[in-house]
Amino acid sequence: MIEVVTLVVGLLQANCHLICCPESREAVIVDPGDEGERIAQTLSDLQIKPTLILNTHGHGDHIGANGFLKPHFSIPIAIHREEAHALTDTEANFSRYWGEEILSPPADVTFTEGDTFTVGNHAIHVRYTPGHSPGGSSFLVDDHLITGDALFKMSIGRTDLPGCSLERLLKGIREKILTLPDETRIYPGHGPNTTVGEERRNNPFLQVFHE
Repeated sequence: MIEVVTLVVGLLQANCHLICCPESREAVIVDPGDEGERIAQTLSDLQIKPTLILNTHGHGDHIGANGFLKPHFSIPIAIHREEAHALTDTEANFSRYWGEEILSPPADVTFTEGDTFTVGNHAIHVRYTPGHSPGGSSFLVDDHLITGDALFKMSIGRTDLPGCSLERLLKGIREKILTLPDETRIYPGHGPNTTVGEERRNNPFLQVFHE
C-alpha cells in the first residue's frame, strides 16, 4: 500500500507530499514549495530514495525548493506543459507580487491529462484539474489523490488571479475528482486532508452540482 507523508513548508504553509512506495523504498516529491533541506532530511530519515519532483502547478509557493532538491538528488522535474513557463518566470508564478523572486530549474518532463508516472510498484495517474492555474493537475495513486490548489477541505482554489477560471475549476473538480469513489483520500496543497465523499456532501462550493 502506498504511503503519503506530508510536510507543511514555507510562509504560505503549503503542503509538500512525499508519495512513498514501501516495497521499493522510492518516493516522488510533490510540490516542494520551500525548506528543501528539511524535505531532504525527512527522506533520509525515512530511508526513502526520491526519483522525481512532480509539481501540481507552477505557483511560487509550490516550486520554491525545486532548485535545491533537483541537484541534491539528481532527479528530474515534471509539470504540466501549460505550466512549464512559470518555473522560470517570477511574474507567471506570482512570487514577484509577494516580494520574492522564486525560480526553479526548467522542467525536464512535461505532461498532460492521462499521462502516467511510476513510484516503485505503483502508478501515478495525471488528472487535469485547471482553473486555479492554466495547467493545474491532480495525481491519483491507488486510492490517494493529491489535488494541489484545485480542491481543499471545505473550499476550492482561488480563481481571482490571471490565468484562473472558476468555470474550468468546477468542471475539473466535477469530472476528474467527484467521479472517484467516496473513500478516495484527498491531499490538498494547503490545509488538512479530506475525502471525496466528505467534499461531495459538505463542501459549500460544490453544492451547485446538487441544484
